[in-house]
Amino acid sequence: MVEKVVTIKNRLGMHARPAALFVKTASQFKSDVSVMKDGLEVNGKSIMGVMMLAAEQGSQLVIRAHGEDEKEAIAALEKLIEDKFYEDDGPLPGGRNPGA
Repeated sequence: MVEKVVTIKNRLGMHARPAALFVKTASQFKSDVSVMKDGLEVNGKSIMGVMMLAAEQGSQLVIRAHGEDEKEAIAALEKLIEDKFYEDDGPLPGGRNPGA
């Protein structure tokens, strides 16, 4: 088993789109993937489970993978999070910029 602690960096956290990308990425691997936040552990291949974590920007998650491609799974999921789920951190719709 491999595990990695990651921090959610994108401004809007793991809302529906990033959660779907996370699950899609995790599902590409044969290994079992789980994600834990604040003691709650969920199946990393379940959209409902991942969304239940309600991971906001700054949240720390523990990602665990167990199986034949566990290292590759962890690396891909870590990259997805590091890349902020490929989201642009520009102003929110309506011109709002919560970071200003």
